[in-house]
Amino acid sequence: MSDIENVKKLREVTGAGFKDCNLAIKEANGDIDKAIEILRVKGISKASKKMSRDAKEGVVVVSGNETKTSIIEVNCETDFVAKNEDFINFVKELSELNNQKNSNPEELKNSKMKNGQTVDENLVALIAKIGEKITIGKSKTIENSNGVNNHYLHTVVQDNVAKLAVLVSLETSVNSEEVKTFSKQLSMHIAASNPLALESNLIDQAIIDKEQELVKEELKNSGKPEEIANKISLGKMNKFKEENALLTQAWVMEPKKKVKDILKELSVADLKIKEFYRIKIGE
Repeated sequence: MSDIENVKKLREVTGAGFKDCNLAIKEANGDIDKAIEILRVKGISKASKKMSRDAKEGVVVVSGNETKTSIIEVNCETDFVAKNEDFINFVKELSELNNQKNSNPEELKNSKMKNGQTVDENLVALIAKIGEKITIGKSKTIENSNGVNNHYLHTVVQDNVAKLAVLVSLETSVNSEEVKTFSKQLSMHIAASNPLALESNLIDQAIIDKEQELVKEELKNSGKPEEIANKISLGKMNKFKEENALLTQAWVMEPKKKVKDILKELSVADLKIKEFYRIKIGE
Protein backbone atom coordinates (compact mmCIF):
# COMPACT_ATOMS: atom_id res chain seq x y z
CA MET A 1 0.00 0.00 0.00
CA SER A 2 1.41 3.42 -0.98
CA ASP A 3 1.86 6.28 1.49
CA ILE A 4 -1.03 8.22 -0.06
CA GLU A 5 -3.33 5.19 0.31
CA ASN A 6 -2.21 4.79 3.93
CA VAL A 7 -2.96 8.46 4.57
CA LYS A 8 -6.46 8.07 3.08
CA LYS A 9 -7.13 5.01 5.22
CA LEU A 10 -5.82 6.77 8.33
CA ARG A 11 -8.11 9.74 7.67
CA GLU A 12 -11.11 7.44 7.34
CA VAL A 13 -10.27 5.65 10.57
CA THR A 14 -9.35 8.64 12.75
CA GLY A 15 -11.11 11.63 11.24
CA ALA A 16 -7.85 13.59 11.44
CA GLY A 17 -6.71 16.04 8.75
CA PHE A 18 -4.56 15.16 5.73
CA LYS A 19 -1.46 16.96 7.03
CA ASP A 20 -1.59 15.30 10.47
CA CYS A 21 -2.19 11.88 8.91
CA ASN A 22 0.66 12.36 6.43
CA LEU A 23 3.10 13.28 9.22
CA ALA A 24 1.93 10.38 11.39
CA ILE A 25 2.35 7.87 8.56
CA LYS A 26 5.90 9.12 7.93
CA GLU A 27 6.76 9.00 11.65
CA ALA A 28 5.35 5.45 11.87
CA ASN A 29 7.22 4.33 8.72
CA GLY A 30 3.96 3.38 7.04
CA ASP A 31 2.57 1.38 10.00
CA ILE A 32 -1.11 2.39 10.29
CA ASP A 33 -1.58 0.95 13.81
CA LYS A 34 1.42 2.94 15.04
CA ALA A 35 0.18 6.06 13.21
CA ILE A 36 -3.19 5.79 14.99
CA GLU A 37 -1.38 5.70 18.35
CA ILE A 38 0.76 8.71 17.37
CA LEU A 39 -2.34 10.75 16.49
CA ARG A 40 -4.12 9.73 19.65
CA VAL A 41 -1.19 10.62 21.90
CA LYS A 42 -1.08 14.03 20.23
CA GLY A 43 -4.77 14.45 21.01
CA ILE A 44 -5.67 14.58 17.32
CA SER A 45 -7.51 11.26 17.24
CA LYS A 46 -9.85 9.46 19.63
CA ALA A 47 -9.10 6.15 17.97
CA SER A 48 -10.72 3.20 19.71
CA LYS A 49 -9.47 -0.35 20.05
CA LYS A 50 -11.48 -1.32 16.97
CA MET A 51 -9.55 1.00 14.70
CA SER A 52 -6.18 -0.69 14.98
CA ARG A 53 -7.30 -4.15 13.97
CA ASP A 54 -6.41 -5.82 10.71
CA ALA A 55 -9.19 -6.07 8.15
CA LYS A 56 -9.84 -9.56 6.78
CA GLU A 57 -12.58 -11.15 4.71
CA GLY A 58 -14.34 -14.41 5.44
CA VAL A 59 -17.24 -15.71 7.49
CA VAL A 60 -18.24 -16.84 10.97
CA VAL A 61 -20.32 -20.02 11.36
CA VAL A 62 -22.39 -21.24 14.33
CA SER A 63 -23.49 -24.83 14.98
CA GLY A 64 -25.04 -26.75 17.85
CA ASN A 65 -28.02 -26.40 20.18
CA GLU A 66 -29.06 -24.84 23.51
CA THR A 67 -26.71 -27.03 25.56
CA LYS A 68 -23.67 -27.15 23.29
CA THR A 69 -22.90 -24.41 20.77
CA SER A 70 -19.81 -23.72 18.68
CA ILE A 71 -18.54 -20.81 16.65
CA ILE A 72 -15.73 -20.80 14.10
CA GLU A 73 -14.10 -18.18 11.86
CA VAL A 74 -12.82 -18.97 8.37
CA ASN A 75 -10.86 -16.25 6.59
CA CYS A 76 -10.24 -15.60 2.92
CA GLU A 77 -8.86 -12.72 0.88
CA THR A 78 -12.00 -11.33 -0.79
CA ASP A 79 -15.70 -10.98 -0.06
CA PHE A 80 -16.38 -12.57 -3.45
CA VAL A 81 -14.84 -15.85 -2.24
CA ALA A 82 -16.70 -15.58 1.08
CA LYS A 83 -19.93 -16.00 -0.92
CA ASN A 84 -18.60 -18.76 -3.20
CA GLU A 85 -20.74 -21.94 -3.10
CA ASP A 86 -17.77 -24.29 -2.61
CA PHE A 87 -16.44 -22.10 0.20
CA ILE A 88 -19.87 -21.94 1.90
CA ASN A 89 -20.34 -25.71 1.69
CA PHE A 90 -16.89 -26.24 3.19
CA VAL A 91 -17.41 -23.86 6.12
CA LYS A 92 -20.83 -25.31 6.96
CA GLU A 93 -19.50 -28.86 7.19
CA LEU A 94 -16.41 -27.59 9.02
CA SER A 95 -18.63 -25.89 11.61
CA GLU A 96 -20.52 -29.11 12.36
CA LEU A 97 -17.22 -30.95 12.80
CA ASN A 98 -15.90 -28.15 15.00
CA ASN A 99 -18.90 -28.60 17.31
CA GLN A 100 -18.24 -32.34 17.50
CA LYS A 101 -14.55 -31.74 18.26
CA ASN A 102 -15.22 -29.04 20.90
CA SER A 103 -13.17 -26.46 18.97
CA ASN A 104 -9.97 -28.48 19.33
CA PRO A 105 -7.88 -27.26 16.34
CA GLU A 106 -5.61 -30.31 16.13
CA GLU A 107 -8.51 -32.78 16.21
CA LEU A 108 -10.46 -30.66 13.75
CA LYS A 109 -7.79 -30.45 11.04
CA ASN A 110 -7.33 -34.25 11.15
CA SER A 111 -11.09 -34.99 11.10
CA LYS A 112 -12.55 -36.75 8.07
CA MET A 113 -15.12 -34.85 6.04
CA LYS A 114 -17.97 -36.40 4.01
CA ASN A 115 -15.71 -37.07 1.01
CA GLY A 116 -13.36 -39.19 3.13
CA GLN A 117 -10.56 -36.61 3.09
CA THR A 118 -9.36 -34.73 6.18
CA VAL A 119 -10.17 -31.09 6.87
CA ASP A 120 -6.55 -30.20 6.07
CA GLU A 121 -6.68 -32.05 2.74
CA ASN A 122 -9.98 -30.42 1.80
CA LEU A 123 -8.61 -27.01 2.75
CA VAL A 124 -5.58 -27.45 0.47
CA ALA A 125 -7.85 -28.61 -2.38
CA LEU A 126 -10.19 -25.65 -1.89
CA ILE A 127 -7.29 -23.19 -1.94
CA ALA A 128 -6.01 -24.77 -5.17
CA LYS A 129 -9.46 -24.62 -6.76
CA ILE A 130 -10.36 -21.07 -5.72
CA GLY A 131 -6.86 -19.62 -5.98
CA GLU A 132 -7.04 -17.62 -2.80
CA LYS A 133 -5.52 -17.99 0.66
CA ILE A 134 -8.03 -19.54 3.10
CA THR A 135 -7.30 -20.00 6.81
CA ILE A 136 -9.23 -21.33 9.79
CA GLY A 137 -9.26 -18.67 12.49
CA LYS A 138 -10.68 -18.43 16.00
CA SER A 139 -13.15 -20.97 17.38
CA LYS A 140 -15.00 -21.62 20.63
CA THR A 141 -17.37 -24.24 22.02
CA ILE A 142 -19.61 -23.48 25.00
CA GLU A 143 -21.29 -26.35 26.84
CA ASN A 144 -24.03 -25.71 29.35
CA SER A 145 -26.02 -28.44 31.09
CA ASN A 146 -27.52 -26.08 33.67
CA GLY A 147 -29.00 -23.23 31.67
CA VAL A 148 -29.36 -22.11 28.09
CA ASN A 149 -27.12 -21.10 25.20
CA ASN A 150 -28.21 -18.69 22.50
CA HIS A 151 -26.59 -16.91 19.59
CA TYR A 152 -27.01 -14.00 17.22
CA LEU A 153 -25.90 -13.64 13.60
CA HIS A 154 -25.41 -10.27 11.93
CA THR A 155 -24.91 -9.65 8.19
CA VAL A 156 -26.01 -13.17 7.35
CA VAL A 157 -24.44 -14.65 4.22
CA GLN A 158 -26.49 -17.85 4.23
CA ASP A 159 -28.27 -19.88 6.94
CA ASN A 160 -25.86 -20.13 9.92
CA VAL A 161 -23.07 -18.29 8.09
CA ALA A 162 -22.51 -14.58 8.78
CA LYS A 163 -19.98 -11.76 9.09
CA LEU A 164 -20.51 -11.36 12.84
CA ALA A 165 -21.67 -13.94 15.38
CA VAL A 166 -22.12 -14.04 19.14
CA LEU A 167 -22.55 -16.94 21.56
CA VAL A 168 -24.13 -16.39 24.96
CA SER A 169 -24.42 -18.88 27.80
CA LEU A 170 -26.73 -18.28 30.77
CA GLU A 171 -26.66 -20.33 33.96
CA THR A 172 -30.12 -20.90 35.46
CA SER A 173 -32.59 -23.59 36.47
CA VAL A 174 -35.40 -21.58 34.83
CA ASN A 175 -35.76 -22.33 31.11
CA SER A 176 -38.63 -19.90 30.46
CA GLU A 177 -39.45 -17.89 27.35
CA GLU A 178 -38.46 -14.76 29.29
CA VAL A 179 -34.98 -16.17 29.91
CA LYS A 180 -34.65 -17.27 26.27
CA THR A 181 -35.72 -13.81 25.07
CA PHE A 182 -33.18 -12.17 27.37
CA SER A 183 -30.42 -14.49 26.10
CA LYS A 184 -31.22 -13.49 22.51
CA GLN A 185 -31.33 -9.78 23.38
CA LEU A 186 -28.06 -10.12 25.29
CA SER A 187 -26.34 -11.70 22.29
CA MET A 188 -27.58 -8.77 20.15
CA HIS A 189 -26.27 -6.32 22.77
CA ILE A 190 -22.84 -8.01 22.73
CA ALA A 191 -22.77 -7.85 18.93
CA ALA A 192 -23.30 -4.09 19.09
CA SER A 193 -21.27 -3.19 22.20
CA ASN A 194 -18.33 -5.62 21.94
CA PRO A 195 -17.49 -6.01 25.66
CA LEU A 196 -13.97 -7.15 26.52
CA ALA A 197 -15.01 -9.16 29.60
CA LEU A 198 -17.95 -9.91 31.86
CA GLU A 199 -16.66 -7.68 34.68
CA SER A 200 -14.08 -4.89 34.75
CA ASN A 201 -11.65 -6.88 36.91
CA LEU A 202 -11.61 -9.60 34.22
CA ILE A 203 -10.41 -7.33 31.39
CA ASP A 204 -7.00 -8.47 30.14
CA GLN A 205 -4.32 -6.56 32.09
CA ALA A 206 -2.33 -6.01 28.90
CA ILE A 207 -5.30 -4.09 27.44
CA ILE A 208 -5.63 -2.03 30.64
CA ASP A 209 -1.89 -1.25 30.64
CA LYS A 210 -1.96 -0.22 26.98
CA GLU A 211 -4.97 2.07 27.53
CA GLN A 212 -3.34 3.57 30.65
CA GLU A 213 -0.17 4.27 28.67
CA LEU A 214 -2.09 6.01 25.88
CA VAL A 215 -4.14 8.09 28.34
CA LYS A 216 -0.97 9.07 30.23
CA GLU A 217 0.81 10.16 27.06
CA GLU A 218 -2.24 12.04 25.82
CA LEU A 219 -2.53 14.00 29.08
CA LYS A 220 1.21 14.61 29.26
CA ASN A 221 0.96 16.50 25.99
CA SER A 222 -2.09 18.47 27.15
CA GLY A 223 -0.09 20.78 29.42
CA LYS A 224 -2.37 20.21 32.44
CA PRO A 225 -0.88 20.24 36.00
CA GLU A 226 0.14 16.76 37.22
CA GLU A 227 -2.50 16.63 39.99
CA ILE A 228 -5.33 17.45 37.57
CA ALA A 229 -3.90 15.12 34.93
CA ASN A 230 -3.87 12.25 37.46
CA LYS A 231 -7.53 12.85 38.34
CA ILE A 232 -8.50 12.97 34.67
CA SER A 233 -6.51 9.79 34.03
CA LEU A 234 -8.30 7.97 36.84
CA GLY A 235 -11.68 9.09 35.51
CA LYS A 236 -10.82 8.03 31.95
CA MET A 237 -9.65 4.59 33.10
CA ASN A 238 -12.74 4.02 35.25
CA LYS A 239 -14.93 4.98 32.29
CA PHE A 240 -12.94 2.69 29.97
CA LYS A 241 -13.45 -0.26 32.31
CA GLU A 242 -17.13 0.49 32.78
CA GLU A 243 -17.79 0.81 29.05
CA ASN A 244 -15.91 -2.39 28.21
CA ALA A 245 -17.25 -4.71 30.93
CA LEU A 246 -20.52 -6.38 29.92
CA LEU A 247 -22.34 -6.02 33.25
CA THR A 248 -21.69 -2.27 33.48
CA GLN A 249 -22.34 -1.41 29.83
CA ALA A 250 -25.41 0.64 28.93
CA TRP A 251 -28.12 -1.77 27.74
CA VAL A 252 -28.48 -1.08 24.00
CA MET A 253 -32.27 -1.42 24.10
CA GLU A 254 -32.65 0.93 27.08
CA PRO A 255 -29.41 2.94 27.43
CA LYS A 256 -30.35 4.57 30.75
CA LYS A 257 -29.99 1.14 32.37
CA LYS A 258 -26.95 -1.11 32.72
CA VAL A 259 -26.90 -4.78 31.70
CA LYS A 260 -26.71 -5.71 35.40
CA ASP A 261 -29.92 -3.72 36.01
CA ILE A 262 -31.79 -5.65 33.32
CA LEU A 263 -30.48 -8.91 34.78
CA LYS A 264 -31.77 -7.90 38.22
CA GLU A 265 -35.18 -6.83 36.89
CA LEU A 266 -35.81 -10.31 35.46
CA SER A 267 -36.10 -11.54 39.08
CA VAL A 268 -34.77 -15.01 38.30
CA ALA A 269 -32.91 -15.88 41.51
CA ASP A 270 -30.17 -18.10 40.09
CA LEU A 271 -29.78 -16.40 36.69
CA LYS A 272 -26.16 -15.58 35.83
CA ILE A 273 -24.26 -14.80 32.64
CA LYS A 274 -21.88 -17.75 32.42
CA GLU A 275 -19.83 -16.69 29.40
CA PHE A 276 -19.96 -15.18 25.93
CA TYR A 277 -17.90 -15.12 22.77
CA ARG A 278 -17.98 -12.73 19.80
CA ILE A 279 -16.27 -12.90 16.42
CA LYS A 280 -16.53 -10.23 13.74
CA ILE A 281 -14.79 -10.51 10.40
CA GLY A 282 -12.33 -7.64 10.03
CA GLU A 283 -11.60 -7.25 13.74
